[in-house]
Parts: sequence; structure tokens; C-alpha cells
Amino acid sequence: MYSFTKTMDQIKSLQGKQTIFYAAETLNTVWETKPEIIAKLLPAPLKPVKDKPLVSTFIANYPKTSFAPGYKEAGLFILAECDGVAGRYCLSMPITDGMAMSMGREVCGFPKKMASIDFEVKNGTAVGKISRNGIEFFSVNANLSGKLNKDNKTSDLNEAISEFMYNVTYSKSSDGCGFLLSPTLIKQKLAVAEITENKLATSTVVMTDSPHDPWAELEVVRMIGSQYIVSTNTLEPGENLYFNKIDPMGFVPYSFTKWDWWAK
Repeated sequence: MYSFTKTMDQIKSLQGKQTIFYAAETLNTVWETKPEIIAKLLPAPLKPVKDKPLVSTFIANYPKTSFAPGYKEAGLFILAECDGVAGRYCLSMPITDGMAMSMGREVCGFPKKMASIDFEVKNGTAVGKISRNGIEFFSVNANLSGKLNKDNKTSDLNEAISEFMYNVTYSKSSDGCGFLLSPTLIKQKLAVAEITENKLATSTVVMTDSPHDPWAELEVVRMIGSQYIVSTNTLEPGENLYFNKIDPMGFVPYSFTKWDWWAK
């Protein structure tokens, strides 16, 4: 019989278990936005990367993982740096599986929310759509032509989808005043291996403003393009940075990415 309480043997069996996404289908899309938008959205100690106001998104289908049944996921990131190391700062991560959502929020602090995600690759075209609360706030259409949008470089795309990801983990106080646990910057690495498909694409995106998922705030100034890749990915254990060094009151304006905004 199963129990809410786990034995030490059961717990030990999980130690060292890797977070692996097998044969993951991912469409990464990158564009340039306005520098002032990046500066507004980055909490200290993260800083904009000079002359690189880059936004990246992904929509992925994970048919098999090492920790949960298959599911779909998406993400919105902006390029940032900390102590000279560039990485993607996560603003939003819609997801279709409750278990994977809980793990990502509780362990890594990712701003995950349950969503409806459609992702299809057919006849040389990849189409992704994300909806929540009756609003389709993001869609992407990518032509897997082997080329990026006009006059763009693969280096811009690669830099924007850096292997490192930044996120701030925290726990708000139950009395509604401040934080129970101090905000802590996390750096994680996504290792990509066993690539079976890798195609560049010209792409367009459509964003609809939503109070709960304001992806439209990341205005497109120059579309760089997309990359469709099928690979096995491993999310490596995170590194805690700036523990007890982030000003809690300074971080408060940035601490609402995990919740919908029903305030009037």
C-alpha cells in the first residue's frame, strides 16, 4: 500500500536522479526588443548585456522524461548577465502538467503556470500557440527553411538561448508581508545532447496583451528567427547565488510572475 510518508530507502533512491527530457521537440524563437524594456524587467543583481536586448521563447513537446509523464511546456526569457556570465532570465513558463509545474516552482523557483499549449510540426512548418484564461497571448509560425529572418546571424540566436538560465527563488510570508525566505538568485545549466534534428527557421510571432501573462510587453523591434531542434536535454542541479544578499523590498515589484493579476 502506498503512503503519504516515504521511507528512507525510497528517499535515497531519488538521490542523484537526473532531470532528463528524452527526444524533446523544441522551437526556440529569438527577437530584439528595446533596451529600456530589458532594463525595467531585470531585478538586481542581474544586468542587461550591453547592446544585446534579446528575448527568447521556446515551445516544447516532451514525449518522455525521467520524472513525470510526457507534457508540453513553453518559456519566455530575456538575456542578462551576473558577474560577467550571460544567461537567460525567466519571466514566464506555461506548462500542461501539474507534477512538472510543482517541481519547477518549488525546487527551482521557475514562474510556472498551467496553460493550454498547442505545438505541431508538419510539412516544413512549426506552429505553436499558448492560451490561459481565455486569451491566446502568444503564437509563433516558423518556416523550417534552414535560414533565419533576413540579415540575421546564428550567433545572435545562440547567444539569446544561452545554456545558462537565471531565476530568483523565494517564498512569500503567510501573513502577506514580505518574504518568509529571502530571495535567492539561481543559475542552472541545460545540457543539450543527442541531437537528431536541428533546423533554422524564418518566423513571425503574434502577442495579445494579458494582465496575467503580459508577453506582449516584450515588443518586437527586430525578429531574428527560430530554431527547431530534437534532442535529449538534462537540467543540471542549480547553483545558489547571492544568498541573503538580494534586497527583499527591492525585489517585491518583480515577485508576481507566478500569480495571475486579478487586481482592479
